[in-house]
Amino acid sequence: MTANETRLDRRVAIRTLLENRGDLLLVTGLGSTTWDAASVADDDRNFYLWGAMGAAAMVGLGLAIAQPDRRVLVVTGDGEMLMGLGSLATIGVQRPPNLAIAVFDNGHYGETGMQASHTADAVALAGVARACGFKETFDITDERGLRDFAARLHNSASSLFARVVIRADEPPRVLPPRDGVLLKNRFRRAIGADT
Repeated sequence: MTANETRLDRRVAIRTLLENRGDLLLVTGLGSTTWDAASVADDDRNFYLWGAMGAAAMVGLGLAIAQPDRRVLVVTGDGEMLMGLGSLATIGVQRPPNLAIAVFDNGHYGETGMQASHTADAVALAGVARACGFKETFDITDERGLRDFAARLHNSASSLFARVVIRADEPPRVLPPRDGVLLKNRFRRAIGADT
């Protein structure tokens, strides 16, 4: 078995994170994590960022501050997180207790041709998050760690950060709606902000 084959399946990982969703709000990053979320089920409480690379964590922060009684999960990829590292510093200072960031890390820039990303070399995202002030960080490499993190999503009183090591593969794309106005309006209705 190759090292890549021992990594977590991205679709299993997203399903695990969302299986006991409750009223959890979801923000997904560019490309693959959006398709992963749609593969579980398109949901009005999913806010897909179609092309706002580097912005998922900051959108999640704004949402967590605006909706303090709701848990917010951001699922993004390693390439996008690398592009938006400064967001970890801002989140670490703001410390919203209802925000969780999960970075699906395959060690590649999947949206631009599968070049090796910096996480395939020396960059340790969980270490960066700790240095930015996250009190609870997870470096997830197996199903048990993933389930432990999924359980923490609903019962933690602090911001969470998880690096989830996934296979470098490209499962069939499941595309949710791509209309930004439709996505914004249905999300606003789902959280009761359309009035």
